[in-house]
Amino acid sequence: MSITIESPEPLVSVVIPTYNRPEYLKQAISSAVKQTFQNIEIIVCDNCSDVNPQSIIEAFQDSRIRFWRNSQNIGMLANMTNGFLMARGKYVASLHDDDMWEEDFLAKLVPPLEANSDLAVAFCDHYVMKADGKIDYTLTEEYSRTWNRANLKAGIHQPFYKIAIENMSIASANAAVIRKDIVDWAAIPIEVSGFYDLYINYLCSRSGMGAYYNPEKLTRYREHELTDTLTDNVQINIRKAKNHIFCYEKFLKDARLQELKPHFRQRLIEANHYLGMNLLKAGQPEEARTHFWYILQKKKLSPRTIAALFLSFIQSLFINKLLGVNGYVTAKRKQATPG
Repeated sequence: MSITIESPEPLVSVVIPTYNRPEYLKQAISSAVKQTFQNIEIIVCDNCSDVNPQSIIEAFQDSRIRFWRNSQNIGMLANMTNGFLMARGKYVASLHDDDMWEEDFLAKLVPPLEANSDLAVAFCDHYVMKADGKIDYTLTEEYSRTWNRANLKAGIHQPFYKIAIENMSIASANAAVIRKDIVDWAAIPIEVSGFYDLYINYLCSRSGMGAYYNPEKLTRYREHELTDTLTDNVQINIRKAKNHIFCYEKFLKDARLQELKPHFRQRLIEANHYLGMNLLKAGQPEEARTHFWYILQKKKLSPRTIAALFLSFIQSLFINKLLGVNGYVTAKRKQATPG
């Protein structure tokens, strides 16, 4: 099967970033190849996996698949945006190498975009599956409620700032089709890192265009031991908090998002507290202190923050035993990329 750029159907570029997950990658590619909407190109971007997955791609014998392998690991965000920059389609859709699409995912999300040129994105709900691929229906419904999709009205939402940024209802990493030209893919700041999906939601919504929601569960998000969602790794938590602070500081400066500024301020307080706690746990009390002062300056005099600030002045070998870091990405904020 080949790409038909002059087809009556628009070309959709499917970007699959991958790193060290060959078995899951096969399933992700298979779900893209089997789409009933067939005028697609599939761009697999390998971030210098330990074992070159080229043989996996070649086994599909599908000319629509393009493969790019980085000579060294360039980071998750750069690997992803590289795929978008190579895309030739009118629309783009991200599919992580451990996730899957239902066969009619594109067939149901592309037509609304074609019918209305004032739509930036079309998105849907999704299943949650375990490492073995079995759907967890209880967790699926929990995700739908948590990310405010369970009762979200089907159809067009315009503007959709709140849906995209505050509620994070759009899982742009695996459950959305985006009009490619809406986003300047080369200009996404490296500082957003793992929160690129939230940042893409921001870029799409600030365009002033609309979003189309299909409440059907047309994709499958996989939870497994390698999912980069909740972690006890202090350095990863520090990086995530810094990424989140960068995003919300950026959003706070956007005059178009005036009604969401109270939300952004609260999220910045949460992120600074989380960062400070993890810096303390990492043995960096001076750096942590800066973030606790930030919270106090915002007149958030919580006993926990005051206690943490006090501890930042104490040099103790037992600090890790005294501190328990509760995840900033709590059950309520559990990333489902991001929904």
